[in-house]
Amino acid sequence: MSPHPEPHGPGGRDGAPPAAHEGTPPGAALDGIRRLLAGGGVAVLSGAGLSTESGIPDYRGATGRRRRHTPMTYQEFTASEAARRRYWARSHAGWRAIAEARPNAGHRAVERLRRAGRVSAVITQNVDGLHRAAGTVDAVELHGGLDRVVCLGCGHRSTRAELDRRLHDLNGASRGAQARVNPDGDVELPDALVAAFRIAPCTACGGILKPDVVFFGENVPKDRVQQCYDLVDGARALLVLGSSLAVLSGLRFVRHAAREGKPVAIVNQGTTRGDEYAGLRAALPLGATLSALADRLGDPGDE
Repeated sequence: MSPHPEPHGPGGRDGAPPAAHEGTPPGAALDGIRRLLAGGGVAVLSGAGLSTESGIPDYRGATGRRRRHTPMTYQEFTASEAARRRYWARSHAGWRAIAEARPNAGHRAVERLRRAGRVSAVITQNVDGLHRAAGTVDAVELHGGLDRVVCLGCGHRSTRAELDRRLHDLNGASRGAQARVNPDGDVELPDALVAAFRIAPCTACGGILKPDVVFFGENVPKDRVQQCYDLVDGARALLVLGSSLAVLSGLRFVRHAAREGKPVAIVNQGTTRGDEYAGLRAALPLGATLSALADRLGDPGDE
């Protein structure tokens, strides 16, 4: 939970307009985002919608309603060996699709805008590592990364690629590898395959391995949360890309920016929980939109 009180209303002290809840017309929206970025110092908060063009599905459709897939919770994972077996069996089958995903035009455009000084910081709710792969190596991965594994016993960290090799040695190639991949990198598998799956323990202490991501029901580390608050405080404005802001871990930064009088803009397909705090809200294709903006503003001398 944020230690900060809730803002009293939308907009900001600098006169940013209140949210247009029906969305801003595309032409006006594009011009508004261009003007926002032209001033530089914009912090970006990205969500699953930015990665859909890389073939990774999001949790919610354009209506904002959750898709049928229900992700594993931290409480389930830590309390039950059967739940851990189910998680790792399904994740082993689906992780390759995440590992082979490549940054799309949106990720690359964000990095171009960062290099040009238009974007001051990138905070992502995604665990796919695609901002890093696009060159934004200092992007703060709010919920961690699927390419890392941590032991719940001794804290030892290792790569997901290493674990994948160990799981392959124990179980062979997954027969569910061609199934539809869920947003958190797993797939649906028959019960018989899950029941026969063998879990790999920590190589350092024999303890329980968990992907180095924040599960539903788990808290984001406090120092990481504070780092994100500091980045928002140091920014002139906040631009949300492809997030419904359905969970507090991302929404709190939108609320914080609005309370501090910083302009907030949201580009997302469908409504978000942060719409009331945004002076600009638009439904635009992220790859094409961000690429056009980077073409226009990719040089610090351009306006």
